[in-house]
Amino acid sequence: MELRLYDTLSRDKRTFVPLDANNVRMYVCGPTVYDFAHIGNARPVIVFDVLFRLLRHAYGEAHVKYVRNITDVDDKINDRAARDFPGLPLNEAIRKVTEQTGKQFHADVDALGALRPSVEPRATEHIVEMREIIERLIRGGFAYAAEDHVLFSPQAMNAANDRLPRYGALSNRSLDEMVAGARVDVAPYKKGNTDFVLWKPSKPGEPSWPSPAGIKAEGRPGWHIECSAMAWKHLGEHFDIHGGGIDLVFPHHENEVAQTCCAFHQERMANYWMHNGFLQVESEKMSKSLGNFITIHELLKDWPGEVLRLNMLKTHYRSPIDWTMKSLEESAKTLDDWYRTAADVAPASPAASVVEPLLDDLNTPLAIAALHGLRGDAAALSGSLRLLGFLSETAAQWEGRKQQASGVDAGEVERLLAERTAARARKDFRESDRIRDLLAAMGVAIKDSKDGTTWEVSR
Repeated sequence: MELRLYDTLSRDKRTFVPLDANNVRMYVCGPTVYDFAHIGNARPVIVFDVLFRLLRHAYGEAHVKYVRNITDVDDKINDRAARDFPGLPLNEAIRKVTEQTGKQFHADVDALGALRPSVEPRATEHIVEMREIIERLIRGGFAYAAEDHVLFSPQAMNAANDRLPRYGALSNRSLDEMVAGARVDVAPYKKGNTDFVLWKPSKPGEPSWPSPAGIKAEGRPGWHIECSAMAWKHLGEHFDIHGGGIDLVFPHHENEVAQTCCAFHQERMANYWMHNGFLQVESEKMSKSLGNFITIHELLKDWPGEVLRLNMLKTHYRSPIDWTMKSLEESAKTLDDWYRTAADVAPASPAASVVEPLLDDLNTPLAIAALHGLRGDAAALSGSLRLLGFLSETAAQWEGRKQQASGVDAGEVERLLAERTAARARKDFRESDRIRDLLAAMGVAIKDSKDGTTWEVSR
């Protein structure tokens, strides 16, 4: 079965045909490292990790290149650095913040079972490429310098007699709609309302680099140019897949397309644009003002990362997701069962019943449903779960983690179970029930069968 992916630009599901089957290339917008990543940030990490795994399964590990950037120059980073390290020069404080938050991000996404990307470029390491793209855009008449800024002109792009795409095609908006629906930065040096910044002057103490376009004052890049430069450096002028959250379609991805296509005279930047949907918490928009702003780090204190991963994948990536405690509990129980059944079994090839839904635009809900049908084939279940990024531990390690998190003393549980078994043997059912209730109060669920009594930590 062929791989089909929904393309935001063409607005339909298309058969995936790589530009080069020996070098399949994907770029995904990564984090701005100024604080702990929230659970909404985890969604693209998990979604595109599944796609990365699927592409490696289909084309071979050596033939897939996945780039996910880190934005390490941003106003929010500057603010955090000034707040946390007021006694240090700002550049030194920024370096401390980005080193710390970068490590936090890696620890969190590693716990989610996400593979590291093939390349993880930092914006500040690609200033040369940003300047080169900006100079190309100025020479082509698509950008101009004004008052130490360099700005891109969407009007110039749409007026060009070239193979270029229309500015606004990705987000399906006209220039008039963009002006009417956006908070337009008013500046006297802008030639058009929709013009956006490629380069801007740095304030005193902020990170700065020599400016392009003959500007004497040092400055720093705008946000959008960063991803165009990093994608060009590591994947080329034209590549296969570009991904990110639905909130990035406009203006970020729209502006990336404009910059890259105009700089290199390309009809497309990426052949397939993929975007995951929004995330809510208990049916409400996640926000600090509502008190439901949840970081990955906080959730990992209470739940194994694979529980968060499964909970995310139960909803199709393009659909909105409602993050609830009930769903987390159900995901944990499902993983408990999978670990008991398949964690210690040598994996077979992933089952076709699981792979086929994934090939249909990453239909993870249908793939997960198929996993439940593999309980009678533990080897196929093991291989299929590993394809999806699960079963990183042995069954004993998984159970031990649960016990440790809950504070349950396994030795004490075994002692009480032995007493209960003895009580049942002498038909002292009152004592047997008392011990069962005591174990339940400790957070331990027991199950009696013809083979004996088993127990597990309740969620």
